[in-house]
Amino acid sequence: MKLLILLVGWCLLLVFCWPLALAVLILAPLIWLLSLPFRFLFLCVEAVFALLRALLFLPARLLGHRGRN
Repeated sequence: MKLLILLVGWCLLLVFCWPLALAVLILAPLIWLLSLPFRFLFLCVEAVFALLRALLFLPARLLGHRGRN
């Protein structure tokens, strides 16, 4: 559904302002490529926080606390 809305929005942009639509078509993959290192950094930070949380809650889990699950 998101893809359909994106496609309809781009077609409307193409009708009303075709140079901007072509610029979006060319620049979107470049912006996606530039954002990849930041996504990787976010993944690493999230993994570190998950490890810290697991280490902090380890004594409670060893004592038998089940948590919210």
